Amino acid sequence: MNSRLLQILITSIPKILLPGITYTIPLTLISFALGMVIAILVAVTRVMQIKLLSQFFQFYVWVFRGTPMLVQLFIIFYGLPNVGINVDAFPSAIIAFSLNIGAYASETIRGSILAINKSQTEGAVACGLTIWQAMLHIVLPQAIKNCIPALFNSFISLVKDTSLAANITITEMFMATQRIVAVTYEPLALYIEVAAVYLIFSTGLTSLQKRVEKILSTNNSTLVHA
Repeated sequence: MNSRLLQILITSIPKILLPGITYTIPLTLISFALGMVIAILVAVTRVMQIKLLSQFFQFYVWVFRGTPMLVQLFIIFYGLPNVGINVDAFPSAIIAFSLNIGAYASETIRGSILAINKSQTEGAVACGLTIWQAMLHIVLPQAIKNCIPALFNSFISLVKDTSLAANITITEMFMATQRIVAVTYEPLALYIEVAAVYLIFSTGLTSLQKRVEKILSTNNSTLVHA
């Protein structure tokens, strides 16, 4: 590696990390949090089979799981202005990512809810709880706990998917790297560098996932022995 390339890589690190801190991480955290709210609402509504709402949410899941996230971003940011709805780039990305993660995570949570033995709900109702109280206080906490590994995978995928936001003018890590490449003409080294940054973020989240799973496993073992 020549000295010029080494100097480019060293000086580009803060230029890549700063957008990661100011855009990539907030975009990921906000979108995932909102997506989880949507996912829980959709999953519970569909399991409870609430008329009209359940059908609407089923349509929503079908659309967002069946179309590319990039297309969804373009529709919200570039398409909606044609009907008089103007949304800035960052909110557009949050909306698209939240709706997308909500659709996928809702199916994960819904499957986990359906896997809970119905006798628990029946027992709770027999003890005086309403069906909604049983769902919120007994079934849903277990379901969320059981699907944490799958939800973490979605979270890690979202970190990488935020690179798509570069297509709607958000200067996150990938776009920052593209701009450096345009000046330095060193695409291979710089794209490998930004890939390494994404890999570091993902590895950190994977370690966190393993720690959470270990804690949950320990708690389950304690409950069993108790």
